[in-house]
Amino acid sequence: MRIVDIRERAVPLNSTLSNSSFDFSEMTTSVVAVITDCVRDGQPVVGYAFNSTGRYACGAQMRDRFIPRILRADPASLLDATGENLDPQKIVACMMQREKAGGHSERSIAIGTIEVALWDAVAKVERKPLHRVLAERFNGGKKIADRVFCYVGGGWYFPGQTIKDLQDEMRRHLDAGYTMVKMKVGGLPLSEDLRRLEAVLQVVGSGDHLAVDANCKFDRENAFAYAKALAPFKLRWFEEPCDPLDYGLMAELAQMYDSPLATGENLFSTQDVKNLVRFGGLRGDRDVIQVDPPQAYGIAQYARTLSQLDAMGWQRSGLFPHGGNQMSLHIAAGFGLGGAESYPGVFGDFGGFADDARLTEGKLNLPERPGIGFEGQAKLYRIMRELVA
Repeated sequence: MRIVDIRERAVPLNSTLSNSSFDFSEMTTSVVAVITDCVRDGQPVVGYAFNSTGRYACGAQMRDRFIPRILRADPASLLDATGENLDPQKIVACMMQREKAGGHSERSIAIGTIEVALWDAVAKVERKPLHRVLAERFNGGKKIADRVFCYVGGGWYFPGQTIKDLQDEMRRHLDAGYTMVKMKVGGLPLSEDLRRLEAVLQVVGSGDHLAVDANCKFDRENAFAYAKALAPFKLRWFEEPCDPLDYGLMAELAQMYDSPLATGENLFSTQDVKNLVRFGGLRGDRDVIQVDPPQAYGIAQYARTLSQLDAMGWQRSGLFPHGGNQMSLHIAAGFGLGGAESYPGVFGDFGGFADDARLTEGKLNLPERPGIGFEGQAKLYRIMRELVA
């Protein structure tokens, strides 16, 4: 078995939504196809992935460094012990040749996207859904539940949006079967954001069904102002109130804000997550860490991050991978995490799950297609197939 080619393409998200810090009008993502000579059901196995959302396409690094290193390597050196499947960890080591320590985000997204595509191929070779492969290899083979808790990342700032529009959006999410929603804060003055929040609470009922996300917007003064104002609502969590590397401010907030805090989607290495827990004051009995594995060197490195968090006494129920896509769904299921995010209708063809996915009582049925199952997401798969046509 060998890798025949690796192809990538930048695709625009074509989104008009905004969070507190930026809009997505220029946002792109990298789509990757890892083409192998292994045949299943009469077709070569191809592994697919994309670099999640919120970070721009990273094809330059892939084309200039990482893809050539893989294709130059001895094919046998990239296989697992059986010689019949790829070994993503060996392939990441190949990509990391001649890379200087530190500066993770410059390369972690490019490497992580390729690595997740490799896992898609690995699971397809084994004819298993990726969540089952991950449970077998990284979670002691523990039995996976048939469904995974899933919440909505919504409540964005849209041009011309009214309070009624926001409430109608949240009603649609509840009608679709979700039991928890998240909304943006920080894009308007505090008094207006509180009016938005109170309007959403009228729909969802109580704070334990609602989280808020500031997308790293606040300095110390505003972070404390929002924390003080939000405290009485006892929200499910208050996400990214400050710069993701300002562990000192996060620790201060944890001392004065009793309800859960959440962060981590803008951390790209195991070392950064360890420092977050050590110095950010996060509390393992309530707070939430939201690393995005395709943006942080991929699944095998995420497994190492989880091992570090396990050793530091962190509960896996407090881990929710960022992303809102089929990649994060499989990762949440395979590693036995707290749940997954969902972005229905806001990231074009890149948001959501398989077309036949079913959500009931806030939980999503796990897909049984081999690999990640992009083949069951017709519009996205059409984009991916263009790489191998």
